[in-house]
Amino acid sequence: MKNLIQSLGIILTIWATSCYLLGDPSKILSLQGKKGPGQGKTVVLVSGDEEYRTEESMPMLAKILAEKHGFDCKVLFAWDKSEKYIDPNNQQGVVGWKSLEEADLMLIGTRFRKPNAADAVYITNFLNSGKPIIGIRTSTHAFNGGYKFGDKISYGQFGPMIMGEGWVSHHGRHKVEGARGMIETKNAAHPILQGVTDVFGPSDVYGIRRLTEKDTILMRGAVTKTLAPDSSFVDSKNDPMQPLAWIHPYTAPNGKKGTTFCTTMGASVDLVSEDLRRMLVNSVYFLTGLKVPENADVNYVDPFYPSFYGFIKDKEFWPSQDMQAEDYGLGKTPHAPDPKGTPDWAFRDVPEKQ
Repeated sequence: MKNLIQSLGIILTIWATSCYLLGDPSKILSLQGKKGPGQGKTVVLVSGDEEYRTEESMPMLAKILAEKHGFDCKVLFAWDKSEKYIDPNNQQGVVGWKSLEEADLMLIGTRFRKPNAADAVYITNFLNSGKPIIGIRTSTHAFNGGYKFGDKISYGQFGPMIMGEGWVSHHGRHKVEGARGMIETKNAAHPILQGVTDVFGPSDVYGIRRLTEKDTILMRGAVTKTLAPDSSFVDSKNDPMQPLAWIHPYTAPNGKKGTTFCTTMGASVDLVSEDLRRMLVNSVYFLTGLKVPENADVNYVDPFYPSFYGFIKDKEFWPSQDMQAEDYGLGKTPHAPDPKGTPDWAFRDVPEKQ
């Protein structure tokens, strides 16, 4: 009996140590890639924002990449301080940054996150490897706080220096005017735009001011009068049209060069747009050195019921939801209520009433 107790003690110690070093695997959604061109490559998708529901969109995208294209995927979430439930409002809460050590690409949609110094090392090392990054929506202001990546890039500089742009403004009226993607004619033949013709999202167009001749603009955003996909344009806000998606060459803290693809679309309801999903999947192929499919399959693996964007200030909301990483896994279709003040928007699937 004594030997059995000692053996159990050793096993528990090893398990606890591995959880500390690697991160509790139950906090990360891991999806093994099926047969496909992406086999052997790993994509780490980082959620964690207070407003645009990346805790919904990142698992949906991971399922598509793993099940239909063969990429191994890991989805990171922001957790509450005790790590009992997913809490996108906790800016220090993203768990699993160590997963970047095995990543071939990072897809990030965080907003003003504040990783600790130890976690910043994993992000710095990823940047210093020159590996590619895809950023959506608030990735232009993905981090905030007093730490740095290496000794050259502050958290606040991640957007301008790595993604090509930081936070500027809402160019369109928030929750009133939508965004219609308009392909940049001179770059229309770019592989990332393969099969992409119809992009619309109810999140507004962001203001952009820092892009240079080194950046490749693939799409611009036409401000629409309403949130309906068939809305007419607000002409006064579309001359010139703001960049909506671009490729940016970045320089890591150690001087190594890398490439990012950024789009200022990316609310979970934006990803109702099939061609927006296709553009993101295409960018994964392109940035990992794979041939982009002619018409990539981006159909949902499981039904997708995105909630509308907006801040959730009710302190009891996330504890009451009690969402776990596994709740977003294969075969699961979570559905969260819309935040207060959500406009009517009927252009998305909703679960049937029981």
